[in-house]
Amino acid sequence: MRLIFALAAVLPLLAQERPQSAYPQTSSQTPSSSYGTRLYGTASSGAQSGQPLDPAMAAKVTLGKKLFFDKRMSADGQVACASCHIPAHGFADGRVRSPGVFSREGKRHSPSLIGRGFGTSQFWDGRAATLEEQVVEPIKNPAEMGTTVEGAVSRLRFDKAYSDLTEDSLTQSLASYVRTIRSVDSPFDRFLSGAPAGLSDLEREGLRLFRDSARCYICHSGDNLTDEMFHNTGVAWRDGRIQDEGRAGITGNAIHRGAFKTPTFREIASRAPYMHDGSIATLEEVIEFYDRGGNANLYRDENLVPLHLSQADKQALLAFLRALSGTVREGL
Repeated sequence: MRLIFALAAVLPLLAQERPQSAYPQTSSQTPSSSYGTRLYGTASSGAQSGQPLDPAMAAKVTLGKKLFFDKRMSADGQVACASCHIPAHGFADGRVRSPGVFSREGKRHSPSLIGRGFGTSQFWDGRAATLEEQVVEPIKNPAEMGTTVEGAVSRLRFDKAYSDLTEDSLTQSLASYVRTIRSVDSPFDRFLSGAPAGLSDLEREGLRLFRDSARCYICHSGDNLTDEMFHNTGVAWRDGRIQDEGRAGITGNAIHRGAFKTPTFREIASRAPYMHDGSIATLEEVIEFYDRGGNANLYRDENLVPLHLSQADKQALLAFLRALSGTVREGL
């Protein structure tokens, strides 16, 4: 009944048929009022639910949090997971590129870790299927931590707090901690729960546009406001030339050239700059980018079309996007 109420409180479902895409789509349902329970209650031992954990899982999460903030895992002792995934910045980074070991620079903007426990694949290009695969890649990346999992464990074992650390426990603990990172209690969540003052009139108009003529719902759907799929918006193309192959670098499929995973919209207002390359500085510029239909290229997603939004529309949409920020929770 809560889901029915929440959907009824938002808008009647759109009568128009959803546009087709070259990429598979998931449901465009509006997030439900039971977001916290349904999204974070799916992991084993309740690691994502925010509920009390069994002692073994609680120990993993506690160790994972300690590791997440420990710079000693990196080759030069200067880079931790939290160096690029900053809690105060929605577990993303305010810089276009995050500096790694010895001031080396990666080729993409650091994505947010919010809600990644619910992800079907990880990284902008989806190259990791699980969080266990994802958490060790930055350790091994020469532009990030520049070491090996074995090397990281060896450096940490000198600390009594890590005396029993193994490569497997490091991996499992980091992944368990990342699964707890979530955003809750945004104005939008409160609106879905029936709070009469959850959204202002301007934010409600932005929600209507989000679900209608702004076409955001096509990709930013479901409880975590992402379809977990890959789309070519044209942001990877400059002057008709591709700068980053994106998903195609993993699949080898030409249709995936310049396609990147849809990021969550939760906490979006605190996570500038935007896109896989950090090339768009503000939410206002993001709206302008999509209003013009992205950047033209041979493989651009067919759902990207000029929107012709008015200035009033853009202001309402911006207000709604800012209403998707709430409280970021992590750990126990």
